[in-house]
Amino acid sequence: PADRYRIFLFSLKLEASHRAMADSLSEEQIAEFKEAFSLFDKDGDGTITTKELGTVMRSLGQNPTEAELQDMINEVDADGNGTIDFAEFLMLMSKKMKDQDSEEEVREAFKVFDKDGNGFISAAELRHVMTNLGEKLTDEEVDEMIREADVDGDGQINYDEFVKMMMSS
Repeated sequence: PADRYRIFLFSLKLEASHRAMADSLSEEQIAEFKEAFSLFDKDGDGTITTKELGTVMRSLGQNPTEAELQDMINEVDADGNGTIDFAEFLMLMSKKMKDQDSEEEVREAFKVFDKDGNGFISAAELRHVMTNLGEKLTDEEVDEMIREADVDGDGQINYDEFVKMMMSS
């Protein structure tokens, strides 16, 4: 039963990632990024310094932590010269947006399970959704699935537990 659940979650995630790859950046988004990028490209040489990256990203409504910025910069600034060109910046932004998309998709999936919208997935809700997906589960199987994901032991799955489960499968 737990395996069947994993397969279902895996196919959900697979589809989500295909969708994310399919709709990469629109021309509109690229133009928006280009504009933000050039605002910080002070001398017009087509590069921005790593320090300015945080400012650019915040101007685009992202909110990276210092640690995240450092990771991004290390990832993108291959030659370690402390500057990022537009192509590198674009790659970075498109990755960031994909991460946000998949977060959104997990949230949507949670809402599908959480029928009454109380922020928890009960055994009954889980059984209902799995039955709709053509998975006839016994009460034992449903209970086992809940037990597997239910970190705090309250007998239902909250959003954080759901995210952990989705990310681990």
